[in-house]
Amino acid sequence: MKQMLRVLIVSLFMLGALVACGGEESPTTSNENNNEAKQEENQEVVQVTVSQNNGEKVIAEKEVEIKEGTSVMEVMKNNFDIKAASGGGFITTIEGVKAEQSEKMAWFYTVNGKEAQVGAKEYELEPGDKVVWDMHSWE
Repeated sequence: MKQMLRVLIVSLFMLGALVACGGEESPTTSNENNNEAKQEENQEVVQVTVSQNNGEKVIAEKEVEIKEGTSVMEVMKNNFDIKAASGGGFITTIEGVKAEQSEKMAWFYTVNGKEAQVGAKEYELEPGDKVVWDMHSWE
């Protein structure tokens, strides 16, 4: 009788351990996976290329995450080594490459292949935009 009682107690203990260890994924883990998937879907990125002489020499290329309302200038300040003049509104140097006014060279930018009609501080980017900063002659 004692032996049967022991076997029954051990069996119940093992059954309880199996039930406690097995089963479905916890809701917390499932929610965490859903949140990670949503974050990946909501990532908003733009492609930024820095070049010289109408793309002949590529200086840098980066994929940059943005938030709604991010300007071209914010992306440049936060992701590249830049220097600006005219109160910070006119970029003169990117990644150590300086546009020399005496050589009639300047930094120009395009978004999705179109020349920007406003300054970099005013242009708000959208996900998927392709920004190109190119230093070339203004003549």
